[in-house]
Amino acid sequence: MTDMATLRAQAAAARSADSSTSAMAVPRDRPAEAEVRFSTQLRAKKVLRDEMEWYEVEGYASSFERGYEMWDYFGPYTEIVSKGAADTTLAADPEVVFRFNHAGTPMASTRNGRLELWADDTGLGQRAWLNPKRSDVQLLVQAIEDQDVREQSFMFRITSGQWSPDYTEYRIQSFDLERGDVGPVTYGANPHTTVSARAGEFLASIDHMSALVAREAYTRLGARADLRSLQQAAPAPAPAPAAPAEGRSIAMVRARLLAQLGDDE
Repeated sequence: MTDMATLRAQAAAARSADSSTSAMAVPRDRPAEAEVRFSTQLRAKKVLRDEMEWYEVEGYASSFERGYEMWDYFGPYTEIVSKGAADTTLAADPEVVFRFNHAGTPMASTRNGRLELWADDTGLGQRAWLNPKRSDVQLLVQAIEDQDVREQSFMFRITSGQWSPDYTEYRIQSFDLERGDVGPVTYGANPHTTVSARAGEFLASIDHMSALVAREAYTRLGARADLRSLQQAAPAPAPAPAAPAEGRSIAMVRARLLAQLGDDE
């Protein structure tokens, strides 16, 4: 079994060999303009605003200056969002919508004044006011209250970032929120949350998942595996790192999920 330190060193060596003479490089499976997801704890409550009742959903969509693990074509690395990375885009008053799992009909937006974004020492915060008459809002709030949905995420474009000299850490120095979205997700990428979706904890939780959550995880992992197959089929200028540590194989996780789905049918 290959330990994480060895995997990280192999990945750093591969990135270094693949990079140009520039000090900046971007993960192979996430170009500079790609959408990226983060998550933090989510809260919901009913409030009175403009003489109407709304569901207020609030949380931090990103944490600043706190590292978390990510993976690219070459393997694992640590990613950090710099404090101040959101300042430029927030000053430009970006158009952003609020929705569940980055899909479906928007429930609020900065354009209609029912989505508020800010940045502080903790990270990027958001507060949305949702119409309680909408059935999708009612279902979402119920899921939050039942703690079936406990994380928040957002999508943005990286506009500036840089690798550390040893290519084991990638720092996001600035990002653009224009035409992006924020909102609750089943699982987020940032581990600084109430629930971490990291591999070991994820595998341990499979046996206790509902069929609905297991089916969604199975589908998403399938799409990710297909993407990796396409990437690996392309010629690579540097040797790929060793296979991920035991417990991190997408095929193995999907097999475990498929077994769980079979048990629940």
